[in-house]
Amino acid sequence: MGGTGGITDMPVTESEALATLSRVFGYEAFRGEQEAIIEHVVAGGDALVLMPTGGGKSLCYQIPSLVRPGTGVVVSPLIALMQDQVDALRALGVRAGFINSTQDFDERRVVEAEFLAGELDLLYLAPERLRLEATRDLLSRGKIAVFAVDEAHCVSQWGHDFRPDYLALSMLGERWPDVPRIALTATATRATHEEITQRLGLPGARHFVASFDRPNIQYRIVPKTDPKKQLLAFLRQEHEGDAGIVYCLSRNSVERTAEFLTRNGIEAVPYHAGLDAGTRAAHQSRFLREDGLVVVATIAFGMGIDKPDVRFVAHLDLPKSVEGYYQETGRAGRDGLPSTAWMAYGLGDVVQQRKLIQSGEGDEAFRRRAAAHLDAMLALCETVDCRRGRLLAYFGQDPDPAGCGNCDTCLTPPETWDGTVAAQKALSAVVRLQRERGQKFGAGQIIDILLGKRTAKVIQFDHDQLSVFGIGEELTEGEWRGVVRQLLAQGLLAVEGEYGTLVLTDTSPSVLRREREVPLRKEPKKPAAARSGSATPGRGKVRAAVAELPEELQPAFEALRAWRAEQAREQGVPAYVIFHDATLREIVMVRPGSVAELGTIGGVGEKKLATYGEGVLAVLASLDAPASAGHPAPEGGPARPGASGTAAAGVAASDDHWPDEEPDLGPEPDDWA
Repeated sequence: MGGTGGITDMPVTESEALATLSRVFGYEAFRGEQEAIIEHVVAGGDALVLMPTGGGKSLCYQIPSLVRPGTGVVVSPLIALMQDQVDALRALGVRAGFINSTQDFDERRVVEAEFLAGELDLLYLAPERLRLEATRDLLSRGKIAVFAVDEAHCVSQWGHDFRPDYLALSMLGERWPDVPRIALTATATRATHEEITQRLGLPGARHFVASFDRPNIQYRIVPKTDPKKQLLAFLRQEHEGDAGIVYCLSRNSVERTAEFLTRNGIEAVPYHAGLDAGTRAAHQSRFLREDGLVVVATIAFGMGIDKPDVRFVAHLDLPKSVEGYYQETGRAGRDGLPSTAWMAYGLGDVVQQRKLIQSGEGDEAFRRRAAAHLDAMLALCETVDCRRGRLLAYFGQDPDPAGCGNCDTCLTPPETWDGTVAAQKALSAVVRLQRERGQKFGAGQIIDILLGKRTAKVIQFDHDQLSVFGIGEELTEGEWRGVVRQLLAQGLLAVEGEYGTLVLTDTSPSVLRREREVPLRKEPKKPAAARSGSATPGRGKVRAAVAELPEELQPAFEALRAWRAEQAREQGVPAYVIFHDATLREIVMVRPGSVAELGTIGGVGEKKLATYGEGVLAVLASLDAPASAGHPAPEGGPARPGASGTAAAGVAASDDHWPDEEPDLGPEPDDWA
């Protein structure tokens, strides 16, 4: 391993990288682009790697750090996760350490001494730490195998996670020109990709772009009615007992949603930048270490989270960009097992996001970019085509023309209708108010006018005297909300001012003059009410990790999970540091009878085999013991079936519960480093 003193600067062969993969990590073959990336970096080349969450990015710098002479230095954005990353590596027998502000002087001195003595394989640092000349001097006195810049999209000023201290990392190539550098990110458009290259000073780097497809994730977007109740039904019916993340736009929404879920029998904790650091750390630690916990969070949560068994990511508010949506949903199903990306989306989301762009800070160029990002997100929400295909196309990847078969639009293709006349009526109402009355109103008043509702507000302003009053009675209120939402998404209506009033755009006249058709999605009908008792706690779907196992193997899986939980508690580490669910599944399918057989299971390397092998076999033996009396335990099981999923349950669009407070726009400085 790197830093042992037993490896010189002689070339490292391909077989050494593969042998390290097997010995340390317990896998017999690389996946996708991993092998080519590792070969290139091991040989001393720079690399820019775009690989989806769960695609195995960390191996792309961990293995070069282990087989090249010296210590791999990893620039990691969140110090709160460094301890968990280091614990996971140490469980594999890798000598890893970190230096950050959570340590006292003596703790830092120990790690520094280990680095200088060549006794570390990997050293984690925050980008802010590299601003200190003392840190640079320390690195200059040791032997560095490779520099890895994780979450490299943080360098992009117009990307969704701008981090100024990353901009100084171009100095790594200037100060250590002979040390290979690898920059990694889970998501980046072509423009962000180019900006990473330029800002990190990687003009000669080889670019590796893996597929952005996550076929195990089912993408679903439902019309928003009562979002908290919709979320509760989704969790009870499909993800009872599963770990997951729920994203909300504002801190107040986070608090209210977490309290609502807890009150209804689903254990949930809040996470946002307004909580004190101790509470955030405690909630994050619980999420990593406990099974089945739900975190309700703003965008301040999630980057770098390495929990493999997150079974769902839900959004109760519209993300600002496709990049953000992809990054957040990608935190589900890192272990490759079936998972869900679910979102409730409505008219209020569109109005709120448009309003935030118009009233937010930044110059006109920034607002144009933000509007373009939102337009792409709206196109994903409103598409009648395969959602996965839309996502892949956004990142420059050719989608399957036949669709993915595992998103709501593939499973239940939406209907479309010619909404030209409806669009003309809605636009005419906006025109009449502006031209005849000099007034501007929001969507609710426009819809009341079209439906001929004599509300107090309609009567107050004599809007029942307008020629457009009552001309839209052929549609329901929910259907009109869908029309207005889609007109906003298509740029045929715009939002203006503090109160989110509706105004025409440059393209509106083409519809009013009948020069342009307006195809619209049909709003799905509200499903029949669930039978009494069907949505009570405990009646949900079996956890996804268990669901595809044959019934006779599920007790063994649960027994191994219980044993793993006890091991994790004793060692104070997350359960997945012991073994991933996918590894436990394979163990119960293969049912190894010896340590040697257990060593053939994916994810069981030499260190874990030596540490846990006898314990795993003892659990299996205890299950087999009663079977000897005439009920032999199964020796294996069928191969895991492909991911299956249910179609999105459609509900009629109604009032969206518009936000009543300012959104949480992101992490505060102490969340980063």
